[in-house]
Amino acid sequence: MTTREPNYIYEYCAGIKSGDIIAGNYIKAIYEIICNGLKSGEYIFNPKKASKAVKFIELFCHHSEGRDDLLKLELWQKAAISAIFGIVDENNIRVWREVVIIVGRKNGKSLLASAIIAYMAYMDGEPGANIYCLAPKLEQANIVYNAFFQMIQKADELADLSKKRRSDIYISESNTTIKPLAFNAKKSDGFNPHLVVNDEIASWRGEGGLKQYEVMKSALGARRQPLILSISTAGYENAGIYDELYKRATSFLKGSSKEKRLLPLLYMIDDIDRWREIKELRKANPNMGVSVTEQFFRDESVIAEGSISKKKEFLTKYCNEKQTSSAAWIEWRDIERAGVDARIEDFADTYAVGGIDLSQTTDLTAASVLIERGGVIHSFTQFFMPANRLETAEAIDGMTYDIFVKMGLLTLSGDNHVDYKDVYQWFVDLREKYSIYILKIGYDRYSAQYLIDDLNEYGFHTDDVHQGENLCSVIREFEGILKDGNFKIASNGLLMSHFMNVALKHNAETRKFRPVKLEQRARIDGFVSVIDAMTVRSKYFAEIGGLLKNEG
Repeated sequence: MTTREPNYIYEYCAGIKSGDIIAGNYIKAIYEIICNGLKSGEYIFNPKKASKAVKFIELFCHHSEGRDDLLKLELWQKAAISAIFGIVDENNIRVWREVVIIVGRKNGKSLLASAIIAYMAYMDGEPGANIYCLAPKLEQANIVYNAFFQMIQKADELADLSKKRRSDIYISESNTTIKPLAFNAKKSDGFNPHLVVNDEIASWRGEGGLKQYEVMKSALGARRQPLILSISTAGYENAGIYDELYKRATSFLKGSSKEKRLLPLLYMIDDIDRWREIKELRKANPNMGVSVTEQFFRDESVIAEGSISKKKEFLTKYCNEKQTSSAAWIEWRDIERAGVDARIEDFADTYAVGGIDLSQTTDLTAASVLIERGGVIHSFTQFFMPANRLETAEAIDGMTYDIFVKMGLLTLSGDNHVDYKDVYQWFVDLREKYSIYILKIGYDRYSAQYLIDDLNEYGFHTDDVHQGENLCSVIREFEGILKDGNFKIASNGLLMSHFMNVALKHNAETRKFRPVKLEQRARIDGFVSVIDAMTVRSKYFAEIGGLLKNEG
């Protein structure tokens, strides 16, 4: 009689749904995506591959510090291993190429990474596999590398196959090498890795970490089913690979990205105001009660309450609440639902507010008006770009801007610089052609002063909108309006794409946030022009709110 292999993914999902397992929103989201994908046929589950990895780890991988018994994987770990190695395509090749595991300190990250190295080194069947433990400095890279070495030393079957050399571990039977590696992007091109383990990516600084990650990621292409595994708790470095992967991960989890090869497992708290509560802390610490006790967190939280610096450390290391990290903001379904077929002429004889996001003069500029009708705010946005910039912008942004030109949503303005007289004229035409009375126009302080002067001279009332965290309350208000279905984007796919590109960068100290681009090259100009309009709407609502309702 054939024994049926267990499906730890479904078992884990069932525990989350029943409430027996406490999980954060991001973990719920990824396993919902996986389970729905398995049911729809988008993903294929190979139970033998998943079970093979789990069984190998529990039969051959030992603890390396404080004890030397075999690992006994918890259900969250079995589900993760099953997802990594058991989700395959129609050719029985693993789906995931990038795996990001963010989990609190003392939850066995390095041990789990070492076990994954062992499986891919001894059981993956990849001839000449090159496996790298990567970190900014060799000392840090050696943490996972040494944990792996200590692990296999305790298993005679694995130790006998391995040879420790000066700078690596060599398995002659499969011509496999495992090596610690410090950053050197210029010399990483010829490595041809089968597996790269990136340790504590939250500590990788800025451009250097981003470049090294991209170099190693691009080097995976020659392998049949390679993997780049990034493990970390949250940290303090900004604008590095942690932030980049976090943005990509949250965008995918919220349905705003079409990623196909990224598996994000983000164990973090949902409500920062509940950071002391054990139930909330379990979301960031799935190994609570196993590798770390509940009492440990109670003791540490008491210390954190009495010290600002200790609280910051607690929030970062045990809650995975990075001090300034960016997360995708709006779910795609909300943006898609906001789209409506509407024309500006259908809103003639109304009151409105406006907003302008003025780029550098060689780039994209956006102007918006918001018109309320029946309790629903409709957004009309016009974009402006220098004519000679069009082809370059299409290549860089991957957008077919010429289509938006033909649709009348993008005005080619000037040759090499936006002619702000075109922006001025757009607002004037709304007044003179459609009798749309724009009561206030919000702009950022970097706007061209002569445009603001021209608008004021015509009779418009303009107001400087302070950017950054000052927009926090307006964005919260706007998000509620959007999610309630009371904000609509009028026939403008370009504006919708800008909404999809928005991330919120949170500051745990001030508990505020500011809007940023989801990726460095992403465009959010249209979104900013809408928020500028929303800001003056909110600021002057007591004065003009009655007119803006357009109920007369």
